[in-house]
Amino acid sequence: MRAWLAAALLALPLASVAQTVPEPSDYRTDHYRAPVPATLQGGTVVGPEEAHALWAGGEAAFIDVMPQPPKPANLPKGTIWRNKPRHTIPGSIWLPNVGYGAIADVTADYFRAGLERATGGNPAHPVVIFCLEDCWMSWNAAKRALEWGYTSVYWLPEGTDGWQLWGYPLEKVTPEEGQPQTN
Repeated sequence: MRAWLAAALLALPLASVAQTVPEPSDYRTDHYRAPVPATLQGGTVVGPEEAHALWAGGEAAFIDVMPQPPKPANLPKGTIWRNKPRHTIPGSIWLPNVGYGAIADVTADYFRAGLERATGGNPAHPVVIFCLEDCWMSWNAAKRALEWGYTSVYWLPEGTDGWQLWGYPLEKVTPEEGQPQTN
């Protein structure tokens, strides 16, 4: 009887992790690093293997929406600030901070311009949007692209974490030009 009880107690945390997250009707505006839904209405959810096939085929644009923290305002005078490097899927463009639930017009313009450059202005061009695993930023950004009329939106919820887990390559990138300043 004790072995059964121990097995049941060990299974409890796994059951809570496997819970289904419902797809919200609007953007997620807080707690961005949390379990994400398994769906994206109007888009196609892909795992690392499917994303790799799209990448290897060279037919899809890859958009990384990992946020970039702003330079802290209260750094002591003379402190050198270096942004944390971002390693992403090779050939991707990095459009930081476009995946928040509410974005300023200047950030929306930056995101639209980045999508247009990546797709050659063709809203039917396949685009893969990602961030990290369990990051609502990519879900929000993919939803926003769909609402703006992009019709072939792929969402990689496992992001660069899942990509790297499969042993696929990463490269260091800098943000796409035109990024709005946050401070």
